[in-house]
Amino acid sequence: MQKDGQRRFALVAGEASGDLLAGLLLDGLLARWPELQTVGIGGPRMLAHGFQSWWPQEKLAVRGYVEVLRHYAEIAGIRRQLKTRLLSERPELFIGVDAPDFNLDLEAGLRSQGIKTVHFICPSIWAWRPKRIEKVRAAADHVLCIFPFEPELLEKQGVAASYVGHPIANVIPMTPDRAAARTAIGLASDAQVVALLPGSRRSEIRYLADRFFAAAALMQKARPALQFVAPILPGLRFEVEALLQASGMRGRVKLLDGQSHTALAACDATLIASGTATLEAALFKRPMVIAYNMNALSWRVMQRKQLQPWVGLPNILCREFVVPELLQEAATPEALAQATLAWLDEPEKTRALQQRFSELHVQLQRDTPTLCADAIQKVLES
Repeated sequence: MQKDGQRRFALVAGEASGDLLAGLLLDGLLARWPELQTVGIGGPRMLAHGFQSWWPQEKLAVRGYVEVLRHYAEIAGIRRQLKTRLLSERPELFIGVDAPDFNLDLEAGLRSQGIKTVHFICPSIWAWRPKRIEKVRAAADHVLCIFPFEPELLEKQGVAASYVGHPIANVIPMTPDRAAARTAIGLASDAQVVALLPGSRRSEIRYLADRFFAAAALMQKARPALQFVAPILPGLRFEVEALLQASGMRGRVKLLDGQSHTALAACDATLIASGTATLEAALFKRPMVIAYNMNALSWRVMQRKQLQPWVGLPNILCREFVVPELLQEAATPEALAQATLAWLDEPEKTRALQQRFSELHVQLQRDTPTLCADAIQKVLES
């Protein structure tokens, strides 16, 4: 029940990475407004802040054109019902956290009816789909940007924006404690360890995990002492164990319930799906091989709209291929295994990469919760 005079914001975060971002955002909002009530769609980190989620976050965690089409009716229905409820209850502010395909249209509809809107984070219009800036302009009163080059780009297009730093840069220590991470998950301090991160979505597990596990089998054949860890969402364990069984790697890959940060801190190198996790791996200063595989039609559509030669965030931010990207047909088990093992044989190259990632880490560190609250307060007062 909302108290008289109590601030009430609505938020939507569509997947695990958005839940993490929104949880950090809520740190700043609740420090500024301790009685704040928050509602909408979110995950466990948001719920830990007293957030009321009206639908399970997993309903929105779909990626790829074909996959979205399969679930379109359900997702569109959720958005219609959510819009109707928000227009009826009229929160003081709506914050869309990532998930631009879901949030931007919703924001535009709410904003046209007088509800102020903030979008966190800037859609990657600098990487692909540049025409999306028109949607952003219609949807958001203000955009909270996590990369330093984004506000100038948006403001040139008539969109108010603030750089707030990347929240993850303040969560991940500048010098990760590898020994403590290994102790926490039962790995020997002198072992060579590869972390396998095939993604947090069921579609990613379907299209990528079998290649990762086949690559792990090839790596272990070449180096029998090599150890593997794989952080997996608990709801995907059944599928993952079946794929491990098929690859001959069941019992040879240590599965972790979540704990992706522990796995990244513990490893010497990681084979990782393209996405937010690649930036986390960079902030942990870990050499990586970035891979992705999706429905062939979705891939062809995305390729036509891609503006830059890089897909992985570390490469985009460094403006060069500092780590390998093996995508779609190139992501064969043999190529993945070879590229990952190469990092274990090139300590000088690894040290140079770690220095590059340390510089990136400093660039992204800001007091994100406070800067977000400052920007949102200005929106409320405008």
